[in-house]
Amino acid sequence: MNRFTPLLPTRAVAISGLLLICLGGCVTSRVEDARENLTGLNEGEAVVIMAKSYHQGNETESDYVTCIEDALGRGSKGLRVVPRQQFVDSLFPWFEPRTAPAETKGLSKLMARPGVAQIVEDLGIRYIVWLDGDTETVAQGGSLSCAAGPGGGGCFGFAWWQKDADYEASVWDLDGYESAGTVTADISGTSFLPALVVPIPLIARTQAAACKGLAQQLRAFIIQ
Repeated sequence: MNRFTPLLPTRAVAISGLLLICLGGCVTSRVEDARENLTGLNEGEAVVIMAKSYHQGNETESDYVTCIEDALGRGSKGLRVVPRQQFVDSLFPWFEPRTAPAETKGLSKLMARPGVAQIVEDLGIRYIVWLDGDTETVAQGGSLSCAAGPGGGGCFGFAWWQKDADYEASVWDLDGYESAGTVTADISGTSFLPALVVPIPLIARTQAAACKGLAQQLRAFIIQ
């Protein structure tokens, strides 16, 4: 038997449940950019998406990085994206978590190392995009219980949970070794699980919305 601590009055739960069956999970989003320098892509130039490590050693979720890579390269207006692992392997060990430059001030020194600038040129890398952030559950409530007996079983009640997806993309321009600016996505989604014998999940795809919104804004930011 699974239980959530009751937080909503019974009548409010019933009314909310009926409304949300029709509406599904709720998602609100805000995507913004802050430009520091002009950007643009010439023919053959590419971007690489990197995950910024936290001080604990945890990286931005790898599936989110992959989602951004796929979204940026998709469609007729897609950018040329060099896979992160190919980039890291080609420049080993300079972009491993413990040796990667923490800011653009270290780029010129790194590029002066033997062979580094040539590898970057061969790969066609113009921009390094550092992703930082995560998706986490920030609140939950409601009451849901499931049980089984001789005559059958089922679930009854109503539960909800809210997830926030906060991500920032820092764009480094390797033509000049400077920061071009940042793109941020702040997505909040509330999922619901009403149950009258059979649970009906109404899921807010928070991380997927953050990927789509950030990728669209990032593409526009780079090609302008």
